[in-house]
Amino acid sequence: ITQMNNQNPLSPQDNTEFVAQLAQFSSVESLERLNKSFNSFMSNNALQASSLVGRSVSVQTDKSTLVNGGIVAGSVELTYPTKDLTIRIYDEVGVLAQTIPVGEMPAGEAVFRWDGQNIEVNGKLLDWEAGDDAATVGQYKFEITATQNGKSEALNTSLSANVNSVTIGKNGKLILNLAGIGAVDADKVKQFN
Repeated sequence: ITQMNNQNPLSPQDNTEFVAQLAQFSSVESLERLNKSFNSFMSNNALQASSLVGRSVSVQTDKSTLVNGGIVAGSVELTYPTKDLTIRIYDEVGVLAQTIPVGEMPAGEAVFRWDGQNIEVNGKLLDWEAGDDAATVGQYKFEITATQNGKSEALNTSLSANVNSVTIGKNGKLILNLAGIGAVDADKVKQFN
């Protein structure tokens, strides 16, 4: 209406040009609404993600931190059954802390929990010579091997880690800062514990 009131009556604006300008105004307004909605969505995601701080998640890694009175939970995927699943745990400086001969396992996911001394695999506490000394608090590297399809393989391991903080990356992705691991994209999390 303002444009029509301010038109030069001797040189009226073409209808096509007028409609095109109206469409541009409509597009700009829609983009503003979309931007507000997106910012609100990102704020809600960040707020929800902040509830993960202090919780444990599982990501594909070979390192995790054992905290006082805590456990390290992990899993590996076996494509084939095996008779010789073995877990080796190394301390922060690379010294072998424990070798755990798990033995026979069916194909599928093998889940384990380690408290620094004892280990439970698929819900069963293993009876093995752990020794009297429990592992101390600190970061540990896990190396899990098994015979798969006739040859010994190192298996991809997923381990638990505590979420220290959550940030939003440049591209809007949520980044979890995990204890002992560092920054990991939220979409790389295998499981929220």
